[in-house]
Amino acid sequence: MTELAIRFTGLLAIVVLVGVFAILLQQGLPALFQTSPWEFLTGDRWLPFSEPPVLGIRQFFVATLWVTGVSTVLAVPIGVGCAIYLAEVAPRRVSDLVKPLVELLSGFPSVVMGFIGLLLLSPWVQNTLGLNTGLTGFTAGIMLAMMSLPVIVSVSEDALRAVPDEYRQASYGLGATKWETIWHVCLPSALSGVSAAIMLGVGRAIGETMTVLMVAGGALAVPNNPFTPMMPMTAAVASGIGNAVVGGPVYKALFAIGLVLFMLTLLVNFIAAHVLNAQKRKFARN
Repeated sequence: MTELAIRFTGLLAIVVLVGVFAILLQQGLPALFQTSPWEFLTGDRWLPFSEPPVLGIRQFFVATLWVTGVSTVLAVPIGVGCAIYLAEVAPRRVSDLVKPLVELLSGFPSVVMGFIGLLLLSPWVQNTLGLNTGLTGFTAGIMLAMMSLPVIVSVSEDALRAVPDEYRQASYGLGATKWETIWHVCLPSALSGVSAAIMLGVGRAIGETMTVLMVAGGALAVPNNPFTPMMPMTAAVASGIGNAVVGGPVYKALFAIGLVLFMLTLLVNFIAAHVLNAQKRKFARN
């Protein structure tokens, strides 16, 4: 019975994923017949209510890359470092106290994080960096890094704790220091779990909507650096869907943006899987 339930849940996850992809294709592909896929991806003008509609999402795509890049650069080293500290360095009582506090961040609604970014972080970024406005991709990236930290810390720490203690003892027996053991033994052994944590964190950053809608600035220009206002793809969908006629060209164009987001997430998972398999082959040769 347990085996049947596990198989059912696994098949259900696949069916749901295929169903979402099918809906995105059904609703989004017509937009690519009105505007060529190349113009849709590389065009920098978004005039959905003109006649004919001009649908270019390069500004949304570049903004998503900027925000996700800032979030990843900030969240990954801090998150993995925090996980290493909690799993390998900190006393157990400290770890038991700090980890739940970090995980509390995941319980904050995204709209609350958006208000925090809007009222507290945005003025600080503006004054510190001397910008015209604090509503920028950099501000959104910082907020997304905070939202990605709980999953990166939690999953990475669990992966590090799952490394058999015999590995550590063998490393110490060969004369390695504690930090050499962490860097050359524990972290490579937990690489699959740490990679999964990073993937989940990047996925959270790519797919987050409300926070980036509130603090990224909402500008339609193509951003050439993260310190300017911008509108990532998720914010474009959220802000445009309320004014779109169901089945109309704008409605289908927004679904096409969702399709691009889906493919971008799939690409992130593919790259992570390729890196992980290459690392496994390296360890197998050694």
